[in-house]
Amino acid sequence: MNKNKEQLLNKRYKAEQRFRLYGQSAIFMALLFLTIFIFKIFSTGYSAFQKTWLIVPVTFDPELMMLEQNPSKEDIQDADYYDIALKSMADLDLNANEDQENELKRMVSYFFEKEIKNELLNDPNLIGKTKEVYLTASDDLDQVFKGNYPRDLPEDQRRVSDYQLKIFDQLVVNGKVESKFNISFFTNADSREAELAGIASSFMGSIFSILVCLMIAFPVAVLAAIYLEEFAPKNRFTDFIEVNINNLAAVPSIVFGLLGLGVLLAIFQLPRSTPLVGGITLSLMTLPTIIIAARASLKAVPPSIREAALAMGASRMQTTMHHTVPLSMPGTLSGTIIGLAQALGETAPLILIGMVAFVNTIPGSPMDPAASLPVQIYIWAESAERGFVEKVSACIMVLLGFLITMNLFAQIIRHKFEKKMELK
Repeated sequence: MNKNKEQLLNKRYKAEQRFRLYGQSAIFMALLFLTIFIFKIFSTGYSAFQKTWLIVPVTFDPELMMLEQNPSKEDIQDADYYDIALKSMADLDLNANEDQENELKRMVSYFFEKEIKNELLNDPNLIGKTKEVYLTASDDLDQVFKGNYPRDLPEDQRRVSDYQLKIFDQLVVNGKVESKFNISFFTNADSREAELAGIASSFMGSIFSILVCLMIAFPVAVLAAIYLEEFAPKNRFTDFIEVNINNLAAVPSIVFGLLGLGVLLAIFQLPRSTPLVGGITLSLMTLPTIIIAARASLKAVPPSIREAALAMGASRMQTTMHHTVPLSMPGTLSGTIIGLAQALGETAPLILIGMVAFVNTIPGSPMDPAASLPVQIYIWAESAERGFVEKVSACIMVLLGFLITMNLFAQIIRHKFEKKMELK
């Protein structure tokens, strides 16, 4: 008999060890895949935070710019910079023919005229003088300089010609190519040219969408949770509402996109492709998540708190608003942040309401057209240019940083509420 008991105990101990091993293996696999994912994203995207510049001597010839003597700032603003821009690039190779001059022009972005113009606007005394100006390299040469472009391919399979590589290598040897922090990635809106594309428009679109979502979803969800948990009678109607709230939390996000398309745009005629419509759509999607979290937090408040407040003569409303709700707020805020983080990463509903459109302006309000960070990732991922590959990963890094910041903010607020409740 004792021998059988000992065998049973050994089996139980071995089963426990196996279960512990399974758990450790699962954690190890999760951490391994997470590490691979993060390494892949960061190794591909970190180079997007660097921008390649060609240092080109520019002679600010007043005749080519059609400027008179002592021009005003308005004259400089309206001057023609195309000819001096072309001449500056052509002067990189004095023996270049017409076709080669066109290839030299394509070594920089189409923004090179404006960069030369800004240089003169910053220092009007440059008229008639020569100065080395930093010009944004084309996305292909940018990838060449970063080592992401295969130079060993046949010329007819490359967007960069042998002649352009030859001139570029000469510039590198002469120290006329530099890589600096790509501030324009954060300040520019989207562009068809990878070297000029930035996330300013999509970032502000995400900010406005989340703010609209928060302003609508949070008060409505909290009030609904308080009513259902503290005041609503327990009958079939409230049971029906609770079941539907739980069901709505599991509805695919694209269904809410169809709701926004069919109601907000078609019936209410709200402006298309705006964070206002995106925020309202996301708030409808986020409502069930926040309601469920808020109700769970209210249920977690000990009944003794309510009983003590009622025993002291407080009304039911006072008990709820002065005692129950403050104690449940840390959990409610955590659920809210989780819902907002989920909304921040949504793409399908925003595509359906038109936020997938190409927008090259930075929105100033929720009523202005804009994209969002997940949609921007989708747009860039569809592009075949190599310059957009690193920008996709860089945009994912920014989105992850945004989500981490939101979660840290939630933890800080939760800690402050818990500390405040302890002091009381």
